[in-house]
Amino acid sequence: MSQPPAPLKRLAILDDYQGVAMSMGPWERLAGMEITAFRDTLTDREALVRRLEPFDAILAMRERTPFPRALIERLPNLRLLITTAARNRSIDAAACAERGIVFCGTPSHGDPTVDITWGLIIGLMRDLPAQQQALREGRWQTSVGTALEGQTLGVVGLGKLGGRVAKVAQAFGMKVIAWSQNLTEERAAEIGAQRVDKQTLFREADVVTLHLILSDRSRGIVGAEDIARMKPTAFIVNTSRGPLIDQDALIAALKEGRIAGAGIDVFDTEPLPPGHPILSAPNTILTPHLGYVSQQNYRAYYAGCVEAIEAFNAGAPVRVIAP
Repeated sequence: MSQPPAPLKRLAILDDYQGVAMSMGPWERLAGMEITAFRDTLTDREALVRRLEPFDAILAMRERTPFPRALIERLPNLRLLITTAARNRSIDAAACAERGIVFCGTPSHGDPTVDITWGLIIGLMRDLPAQQQALREGRWQTSVGTALEGQTLGVVGLGKLGGRVAKVAQAFGMKVIAWSQNLTEERAAEIGAQRVDKQTLFREADVVTLHLILSDRSRGIVGAEDIARMKPTAFIVNTSRGPLIDQDALIAALKEGRIAGAGIDVFDTEPLPPGHPILSAPNTILTPHLGYVSQQNYRAYYAGCVEAIEAFNAGAPVRVIAP
């Protein structure tokens, strides 16, 4: 932009599930701008268009509301579309560019998904949810958990997040093995993990944890044959994206007792609808996509949104995401 544009007037903050957006951002810096936070997710396209049509700026929280071309083309007033964090595969960046809409991201804070991953692993291996419930019901030590030390963690995807999860495993005294389609011996050695093939990982791991970006290549990358190779004493944890796992195969393995349990933070449909089959699967810890949900992350997101609007109004957009 060579000349500063007309200032943005109306901002929609989407999918503010917890109702905290207005208390966690420096919105006072956007004097004169009308800001509306919506707490629900609309899946009806027509209702969503009616809601968003008046706004010239929108903040999308992660991938809660997708922005395909068909939606973007029906928002004539939209000039700035912001996603929390630096990447959002549910937004059509090419459609934004073609319509002259600036699409940009925000900073984030650390890797809080690592916390949730280890919360699920420890909760599963030491049977913490069931033991807490038993204690509240007047029963004492109703099961025998498994200590982490000496166990084998299988990491599917040894990138930034997978590498940090692996380092925590080593601090617990676990052996780490890893596999992904592009994993090199050098990367595995850098982390202190052993690179193995996919079959070996699922056969030998006591806990399998997934840390991959969802793409056409990775969708369904954990299938029925992979789950069938797991030990009956092994657990699987997914804090990345639900469709990485064949969910029907996972539910069947859990119900038939062919694996020890699963910790799942992400699902094929979010928010998870009542009556979804995973809710009745035994030996599970299920959390509502909490990997990125932390006070520090939210504050970074909302501060980044304000910065993005200020930069746009100054004619110098920041953190623009190219198609």
